[in-house]
Amino acid sequence: MDYVKLGRTGLDVSRICLGCMSYGISERGNHLWTLSEEDSRPFIRKALEGGINFFDTANVYSDGTSEEIVGRALKDFSTRDEVVIATKVHGRMRPGPNGAGLSRRAIMSEIDASLRRLGVEYVDLYQIHRWDPATPIEETMEALHDVVKAGKARYIGASSMYAWQFAQALAVAERHGWTRFVSMQNYVNLLYREEEREMLPLCRKEGIGVIPWSPLARGRLTRDWDDRSARSETDEFGKTLYAKTADADRAVVERVAALASERGVSRAQIALAWLLGKPGITAPIVGATKLNQLTEALAAVEIKLSPAEVAQLEEPYVPHAVAGFS
Repeated sequence: MDYVKLGRTGLDVSRICLGCMSYGISERGNHLWTLSEEDSRPFIRKALEGGINFFDTANVYSDGTSEEIVGRALKDFSTRDEVVIATKVHGRMRPGPNGAGLSRRAIMSEIDASLRRLGVEYVDLYQIHRWDPATPIEETMEALHDVVKAGKARYIGASSMYAWQFAQALAVAERHGWTRFVSMQNYVNLLYREEEREMLPLCRKEGIGVIPWSPLARGRLTRDWDDRSARSETDEFGKTLYAKTADADRAVVERVAALASERGVSRAQIALAWLLGKPGITAPIVGATKLNQLTEALAAVEIKLSPAEVAQLEEPYVPHAVAGFS
């Protein structure tokens, strides 16, 4: 496993981050395909054995049970100093007008709840899961600064939003001397490259680490276009991401399959290798519900694509409607 700094920080993270949305009590969330605690633990153990030290979850995943499962497994299989734990705040955790969002009240309440579920005294990276248009960004940034100063988080990060919003948040923090975002968790893969227009250049300019979610396009890059999985059949959000670009997206998937066959590796390894080779990408967040998926992700770090191979993969791409912010 290779390790890199997260943006301009001194924090070393593995080049693969294990996304933990797949681990949680299915009856407690919106994802019926999540794995139980018993079935989840082998993935966390295997990730650690493979050199992954970076684990990403969120308060909203399976109503907090993802944090509970991840926290217990990491405590059993590692020491606190060995791992980098990231979680997120924004989504609805309870009914009522203050049960979601990025107000000071929500942030202060949810960081404590996340720490209890994870069983730790601090998280390494505390991220806003989405932009909150109902809360002034000044309120959000000051609250996150106070979370860091209280020792409950070491760094703060953001997730999918417009580049102008991210630039505004960075400017507000700098103006007031508050803690600055060090990472951006956004939607980037071979089937969705719109972040290359503004967000990725902004992150490179500002020294922001980039940790893309859904690097395999919710599995579409790993199988034939017409194949279906249990997740794809129930993933209503995923169905909206590619509906208008199906022909071009199918062509990209076919290029991935062809190159994987030529190389004698899996399609997932090709798709991850492409992303790992992009300037400014720190660590794709990989979800796994089968152990071989994690094995392939670990092996992808060693694959280097040639400029000709990159061009072959990218050539069929067409512009997509901006997505991933909801």
